[in-house]
Parts: sequence; structure tokens; C-alpha cells
Amino acid sequence: MGQITLTIHGKLNDFLPNRSNENSVQVSFNQKTALKHIVEVIGIPHPEVGIVQVDGHEADLNYPVQNGDIIHIYSRVVVEQQYSQGGPKFVTDNHLGKLTDYLRLLGFDAVYARDWLDEDIARYASEHGCILLTRDRGLLKRKIVTDGYCVRADDPEQQLAEVVAQYRLNNYVTPFQRCPRCNGKLAPVKKEDIIEQLQPLTRKYYDEFTRCAGCGQIYWKGSHFQHMQSMLSPYLHQNSEEQ
Repeated sequence: MGQITLTIHGKLNDFLPNRSNENSVQVSFNQKTALKHIVEVIGIPHPEVGIVQVDGHEADLNYPVQNGDIIHIYSRVVVEQQYSQGGPKFVTDNHLGKLTDYLRLLGFDAVYARDWLDEDIARYASEHGCILLTRDRGLLKRKIVTDGYCVRADDPEQQLAEVVAQYRLNNYVTPFQRCPRCNGKLAPVKKEDIIEQLQPLTRKYYDEFTRCAGCGQIYWKGSHFQHMQSMLSPYLHQNSEEQ
């Protein structure tokens, strides 16, 4: 039997019973095993791990642990330049419906995997190059998942702030370009082309409209738009400043 000492840094401590900025844990093992297995046994999903140091030398989660190893594990730090034009794509599980809507309102491609099986969510994320957002750490531990994040906050607005900060999304915000209902892209539409679909007061007071290419939903800048704009204003303001 062997034993190693793990020192867990930063936000990875959220997954441990005694939360602090730094926790040291002694872990025993009976046979040769990869560090990834031990990390996940103590509750940390592998996609959230960044730098690994073994006795002062950089390693990765495939490292076969040895008796007496002293290992430091740090949270993953996202590098903004890793994104292609348009920013990252997301897939979210059924715990994050409102967060999905908010990401779409900021212009991000966000697929809501409501009622999907876990294996199907993991496969979709892998095959489509999506970041998997979930509150189920077991889903993130699936081997096929390479890029994912366990959302900590309960409140959807706080969840949005958390994800924007984690993935450094401010420079990629393109608000009100996607349909919050279906994730389709929005495009301007002439009032005369949709006038039969509008309620009398909407016809009277509004002249600018967009329509979803996916589900056909029509949008205009009414009171609901003003509410959404107010809620999203921190991200819109940051984006305009940084550009």
C-alpha cells in the first residue's frame, strides 16, 4: 500500500468537505493508478484541473502516482485566446435552463440538453467542441468530457456572472442576436411582413422587429426587452469599454 499527499488549491476546494483556499489530503492506494482516478475519487472532476506539480515538477492527470509523492493541484485557468471567432459554444444540462436563456441573450451558442441522458450530453459536448456546463459533478467525470465546468451558484443571475468570469466572455458578448427560446439566430424583419402576427398595441407603438430563423418567434423592444437589457447591463457595459 502506498500513500500520497495532495494539496488542493483555489476553487477546486469547493469539491472538498472542508472548504478553504488550500487543503492537504492524505490518500492511500493499493495498486498502481493514475492521478486522475485519485483526484476524482476525492470529488474533483478532471475538466476543472489545471496545473499539476509532483515534487516540484510539472505533470498531468495521467501521472502514475508513487508512494510518498507530494502533489499540488491547481484550478484550470482559461486562456481567452483559445476561442475561435464568435467565442465558445456551450451545452447545458436540465439544471441550468435559465442560465441557458441568459447565455443566448448575450449571443452565445448554448444548447439546452433538457431530458437528455448523461452519456448523450457528454458525447454531444465532445463531438461538437462545446463547453459542458452542469451542476452534476458526476457528469463532468465522464472520460469523454474534456472541457466543462460545475456551476456553483444557485441563482441564475449569479450563475451567469460566474460563467462569464470563468470563461472570460466579456469580449465575445453580442447581445440579442440569438433566440432565448430555441438558440436560433435573430435577423431584422420588416414590420409589413409580420403585421398580421402582431397585437394591435404592438402594431401601434413599435416599428423595429427581429425574427428567429429557427422557431419564427418575433421580438421587439418592449418592456420585457428593457428588463433584460437592465439585467444584462454589467456585461454590455464591460464589452463596450473593452472594445
